[in-house]
Amino acid sequence: MILFWIVIIPFIGAVLSWFSAAKHPLSARWIAIVALGIDLILALSLAKNMMGPPHPQSTASLWAAEISWDWIPQAGLHFHLAIDGLSMVLVLLTLILGIAAVVASWSEIKDRLGFFLFNLLAILSGILGVFLAMDLILFYFCWELMLIPMYFLIAIWGHENRRYAAMKFFIFTQAGSLFLLLAILGLYFLHGHFSGNYSFEYQDLLNTPNQWPYSLLFMLGFLIAFAVKLPIFPFHPWLPDAHTEAPTGGSIILAGLLLKTGAYGMLRFVLPFFPQDVQLMAPLIFVLAAIGIIYGAIMAFAQSDLKKLVAFSSVSHMGFVLLGIFAGNEIALNGALLQIVCHGISTGALFFLVGALQERLHTRDLNSMGGLWPVIPRLSALTLFFALASLGLPGLGNFLAEFLVLLGSYIVTPIITIIASIGLVYAAVYSLRIVQQAFHGKPKGTPMISDLYNREAIILGLLISIILFLGVYPQPVMNLVAPTLQQIRIKPVDATSPLEPAIIVKRDVLVIKDHS
Repeated sequence: MILFWIVIIPFIGAVLSWFSAAKHPLSARWIAIVALGIDLILALSLAKNMMGPPHPQSTASLWAAEISWDWIPQAGLHFHLAIDGLSMVLVLLTLILGIAAVVASWSEIKDRLGFFLFNLLAILSGILGVFLAMDLILFYFCWELMLIPMYFLIAIWGHENRRYAAMKFFIFTQAGSLFLLLAILGLYFLHGHFSGNYSFEYQDLLNTPNQWPYSLLFMLGFLIAFAVKLPIFPFHPWLPDAHTEAPTGGSIILAGLLLKTGAYGMLRFVLPFFPQDVQLMAPLIFVLAAIGIIYGAIMAFAQSDLKKLVAFSSVSHMGFVLLGIFAGNEIALNGALLQIVCHGISTGALFFLVGALQERLHTRDLNSMGGLWPVIPRLSALTLFFALASLGLPGLGNFLAEFLVLLGSYIVTPIITIIASIGLVYAAVYSLRIVQQAFHGKPKGTPMISDLYNREAIILGLLISIILFLGVYPQPVMNLVAPTLQQIRIKPVDATSPLEPAIIVKRDVLVIKDHS
C-alpha cells in the first residue's frame, strides 16, 4: 500500500489545503509541506531498502514494491503501481522540488491561496502517478491529470500574458497526448491480435511482436508526446512562454518535473518497447538533439528577461538528455539520468531565485538590474552557485552528467557529439551573464530590499547539498538505477541473426533483410 499512499497523500493534502486556506492561510501552507514531507519519508524508507551494489536481475524482479488491483479486467485494465530504481530517483526529485515550489510561493501567492495549493499538489500527485503507473491507461490518466492544474496555475496566477501562455501550453501538450493515446491503443490491439490477451499491462506489452511498419507508427506516437513534454526542437515553442508567465512555483514544477516526465517516458516506454525502431530513428534524433542544444543556448544568451533566459537554457540542457537516451549505451544513459536530476535541481533553484528577485524588485529585466551583490549578498551568492552548476562546473553534478552523456554518445556518433559540446561554451556565456549583469556593476537605483528569508535559504541549502553530492559521489544513485538501465539500454544489433526484424540498423548502415 505504500505506493498507493505516495500517490494519494499529496491529493489529500491538496483538498485539506483548499478548505483550510480561507480561514487559516498559514495552516494551508503548512498542510502542503507536511503532506509532501510524509510522502518524502515514505519514499526514503523504500529507497533505503533498495540501496546496494547492482546485480543482474530479471525484468520480473526489477520492482522493489508493487500493487496491482483489478480495475476493469474485461478490458484488461488494472490499477497497477510499481517502483524500481529509475522511478525511485524521480519520485524523490518530485517530492523535494514540490516542497521547494510551496516554499517559493509562500509570500508570492496571496489571492485564492487554497485553490493555488490544490492545483500545485494535484499536479504533484499526477506526476507521481506517471512515475509509478505500470498500466498504460492508468499512466495516460495520470499524464492528463498533470495538464489541467498546470493550465490553471498559469492562467490564474501567471503574469501579463498568462492566458496566451496557458492556452499555448494546453494546445501543445494536449495534441501530443492524443498521439500517445492512439499509440497505446494501437499497441493494445496489436498485442491482443498476436497473443489473444488484450492487456494494457507494461510487462505484457513488452512482449508485443515487432511488426514493422506498425511498430514504427506506434513508436512515433509515444515519441511525439514525450518530445513535446521534454521538449525537443522543434516541439519547444510552448516552453518559453509558459515558464515566463507562470508563477514561481509553477515554473519550478514545469522545469524541474513536467519536462522530466517526457524523458522518463522515453526511458520507460520508447526504448524497451521499440528497440529496432529506436535505432532506425536515432540518426534523426541525434541531429535534433544537437540543434536543440545549440539553438537553446543561443536563444538563452539573447534574452534580457531572466525567466525566459532560464527557460531557453532548459531547451539546451534537455538536448543533452535526448542525446544520452538515444545513444543508448550504459555510460550515456547514466549521464542522461544524472542530467535529468541535476537539471531539475539547478534550474528549479534558478527559477526559485528569479522569482525571489522579481518579488523584491518587481522586474525580471536584466537591463534594469545591477550592483545587487552588496544589497542582497546571500541571494547573489546562491544565484552564482546555481549558475555555475548550470554551466557544468567540475565538481558539481551537472558537469558529471554532461561529461557522461558526451562520452557515451561519442562512441555512437562522434560528429554530433563534437557539435553538441559547443553548447557547453554557450552555457558558460549565458550563465555568467546573469551574475555579471544582475549582481555586479553600478547600482541602477536599487532600493533597500530584503535578502533571502531563512525558509528560502534552508530549502536552497538542501538543493546545494544534492548538487554537490551528485558531483562528488554519484555512485549510490547509479547503483540504484543500474538494473533498470541494463534492461532498457539499446543492445548492439547483429545483422546476421535470423531472429532480427525485417528492418534493422547496424551503426550507420540500413540493412533490409529478405525473409522470403
